[in-house]
Amino acid sequence: MTPSTPRRHLVTAAVALAVAVQAVVLYAPEAPGPPSPIPHGDKAVHAMVFALPVLVAGLGRRGWWPVVVALCAVHAPVSEIIQHTALAQRSGDPWDVAADLAGTAMAAIGVLFVVRRPRRRRP
Repeated sequence: MTPSTPRRHLVTAAVALAVAVQAVVLYAPEAPGPPSPIPHGDKAVHAMVFALPVLVAGLGRRGWWPVVVALCAVHAPVSEIIQHTALAQRSGDPWDVAADLAGTAMAAIGVLFVVRRPRRRRP
């Protein structure tokens, strides 16, 4: 085991936890918590639960973080179809898909700016 192995396992576990949170938020029989007092506040929640796995994998410097981006992009419309067809108390919303994709994209762009930022050399 290399010294970085525990860190790798920790990042992988954190990504799995972020995906589990995403699943609970998306697939709970009813929307968790009280309705947001902010109009369309649920869109911010959608963006955050899709951004979180991308951020954790990307900022954790996992080489497979682009796969997480792709899976989140595919999961966005699939989750709304499942909500619409399989969950009686939930409904599919195209704007939720847009929020999911926006969260995924913003997180991926953020990771690229942080991870690929050139290091400054000291004079």
